[in-house]
Amino acid sequence: MPTRYDASSTEQKWYARWEEALLFQPSPDGAKPVYTITIPPPNITGSLHMGHALCYPLQDLLGRYNRMQGKNVLVLPGQDHAGIATQSVVDKQLRKQGTSSAQIGRDKFVERVWEWRKESGDTILNQLRTLGCGFDWSRSRFTLDEKYAEAVLKVFIDWYKRGYIFRGKRVVNWDPKLQTSVSDIETLRETRRGKLYHIRYPYKDGSGDVVIATTRPETMLADVAVAVHPSDARYKDKVGKTLLLPLVNREIRIIADPYPDPAFGTGAVKITPAHDANDYQVGVRHNLDMPIILDPQARICLEGPYFGLERNEARKQVIYDLENQGFMVKIEDHDIPIVISDRSGEVIEPLLSEQWFCDQPALAKPVIEAVKRGEVKFHPARYERIFIEWMENIREWCLSRQLWWGHRIPVYYTEDGTHFAALTWEDAQAQAGDNKIVRQDEDVLDTWFSSGLWPFATLGWPEKTEDLERFYPTSCLVTDRNIINLWVARMMMMGYDLAGAKPFSDVMIYATVMREDGRRMSKSLGTGVDPMEIINTIGADALRYTLLSQTGENQELRYSERKTEEARNFCNKIWNATRFVLMNIEGPVSEPGSFTTVDKWLLSRLYQTEKAVRAAYDGYDIQSACQAMYKFFWSELCDWYIEVSKPRLNDPSAKGTPQWVLLQAVDSFLRMMHPVMPHITEELYSHLPIEGKSDFIMSAPWPKLPDSFDQPDSETEIERIFEVTRAFRALRAELDLQPIKTIPLVYVQGDLGGNESVFASQGWVVEVLQGRPTEGKFVSTTVQGIDIHLPISGLIDAEKELARLNKEEEKAQSDLVKIEARLSNPQFTERAKPEIVEKEHATLQALKDQLVKINERRKLFDQK
Repeated sequence: MPTRYDASSTEQKWYARWEEALLFQPSPDGAKPVYTITIPPPNITGSLHMGHALCYPLQDLLGRYNRMQGKNVLVLPGQDHAGIATQSVVDKQLRKQGTSSAQIGRDKFVERVWEWRKESGDTILNQLRTLGCGFDWSRSRFTLDEKYAEAVLKVFIDWYKRGYIFRGKRVVNWDPKLQTSVSDIETLRETRRGKLYHIRYPYKDGSGDVVIATTRPETMLADVAVAVHPSDARYKDKVGKTLLLPLVNREIRIIADPYPDPAFGTGAVKITPAHDANDYQVGVRHNLDMPIILDPQARICLEGPYFGLERNEARKQVIYDLENQGFMVKIEDHDIPIVISDRSGEVIEPLLSEQWFCDQPALAKPVIEAVKRGEVKFHPARYERIFIEWMENIREWCLSRQLWWGHRIPVYYTEDGTHFAALTWEDAQAQAGDNKIVRQDEDVLDTWFSSGLWPFATLGWPEKTEDLERFYPTSCLVTDRNIINLWVARMMMMGYDLAGAKPFSDVMIYATVMREDGRRMSKSLGTGVDPMEIINTIGADALRYTLLSQTGENQELRYSERKTEEARNFCNKIWNATRFVLMNIEGPVSEPGSFTTVDKWLLSRLYQTEKAVRAAYDGYDIQSACQAMYKFFWSELCDWYIEVSKPRLNDPSAKGTPQWVLLQAVDSFLRMMHPVMPHITEELYSHLPIEGKSDFIMSAPWPKLPDSFDQPDSETEIERIFEVTRAFRALRAELDLQPIKTIPLVYVQGDLGGNESVFASQGWVVEVLQGRPTEGKFVSTTVQGIDIHLPISGLIDAEKELARLNKEEEKAQSDLVKIEARLSNPQFTERAKPEIVEKEHATLQALKDQLVKINERRKLFDQK
């Protein structure tokens, strides 16, 4: 073994060997229980970011762990065509080349996208390999694969025929720059400082007016009503009265509806159904007109003085006219929630638009019932309630996107506008009969529609393939909380309705990776951290441990360079300690006939650690698993057992037992840690001199430890000795007796249970005697019912120790005076937070205790 761990060479070597050995592919053994994950398909435009560096190793971890548990594991990778993101990338390339998608046309544009996909579309998949993700690349799928695309279109046709898909007008998220509707997941929400405009709407009969507050005065041009709550006494006799819409002079009515909040503003709300999703619902309930005053470029399309003005310019002109004509009551500063297009950065325009929609409320019902029955479990469990609340209030889904890249909607039209859903033009013509099909729908499907089929379409559905029979339903979905509504919900609706079963049994929601200061990571904001740079510097295993060791119930994870350094140090510790063990073992070691108490202690700690790690992995609490393994390896194995065992390892007659115990511990630890750190564990496992070893740790079974290892009494006994040893080490530290200084003699009063050698080796003592010194100076401490007496004659320079104690006393006294002065000041005790005052009192008492101890110690050295 090399003396130092080289992450780069180790990681590259083992990943290649795993692939060559086909370890990522499930075996044909039909008797094994199956464990399946279909990974969230990254966009073909994607490159690795910190969220990916957590998400995909989590799935790799689950696959490796369940493979070691004897299951037939399939972790199926692939990519999403990412309609908007990909079209935007290629659009930018065309602009740089002096052309545009409009100039080259749809067919040429789609050809260019396919060319780009061949050139650079697999970047992130190669980066996932660098992360050590053991996915079955032979089954990798793409949402525009021919067979996959055919499945997508068949679903559309099926749901269309069953009435779940229809064309209609609804308010959608419209991106004026990209010229398409977008889903919620493709938007960002932020708060901006803006204005709240209070506008007077006069009654037609001249009896007064109603004041309306709005942040978007330009949309008043499309107002069709003013709504008040039915319970609002201020408007009880006003409902049904007619108002004159300012600037436009159009008549609108006051209506009663539950939507307005009587406590906000005047309690009256302008209703603009074509430009606000909530207003649209009001409009539907009251059968109101829905005029559109903004075109797809967000320009005023209403004939009149504002025609052609862009929405922001129109706002300025409307405000000016309202003020000049006396309709503006006041303008206030106001925080405004804004929806931004994630792809273009443009402010989203709620816009009434004719689109294709899906009846999600109908599809949601069986899913809600299944989740309530416990068929699908969420981890953390609190997300089940969030999911059900969303599903019980789910709305229609806008399926169509005004793009060229994606699954083109399989609807064909005749000259008179009659349309038919069909797989091909020929199929549509057959349905149309004598009416000639003249065009196909221009729109493509929302990317989430095709990715909703991912758990089963990747396995060959709708054909009854062998993979579909073996691996569906899948076992677990690992995903981000932000797409529960947009992706998890849709996979479940599609799974139950189309594949006839749940798409997965468990949903693990992983944490969002933040910067150390709590800011979100963003390339555009300059707060992102490139995982590839971390991997190139210290290795994938260290990065994996950094993130996975913080993953449990928490939903926010702080990344820091300090934690990554700690992870690298842990890798080095694992390497160096294993190397030390191997340097002290010549070959396979037979199980000894007897064990010392400290041997039993370590085997018992190994037993309890395996139990804890297995339970944590099964419960998706990776943080607890990592904590248990870290404590066992660094503290219990390295800091204690190895140190205690060194004298026996140097004794030919005694070394067999610690050698066997160390091999048991290292072998089991490496297998437990393998799902987290796959590369270093594979390398170290390959050097272990154990009989019956698997070709790879990746294909090795999970450690099964005998119940005889469970020795709680030995744990209690040794932990007591360690506590005594820690107290003695603390006493040494107080006297500035460094570990390199061996102490010839220590007296103890109390039963060490025959573990004097443990105490002596870890306290750096030559001889331990029972009793109490009868002569000379000594210092004492008591812990766990044991009195420890340390003779100090010849060990400590009394004059030097007195000088040290005097200096320590001087500082303590100075600190004491400051704290007493602070606590005697009413301005501090009355104004400071109670916990701060309490902390000061505790510090004061600690200083007093320290001074008492210093004086007691001084008396010892002042003795003649």
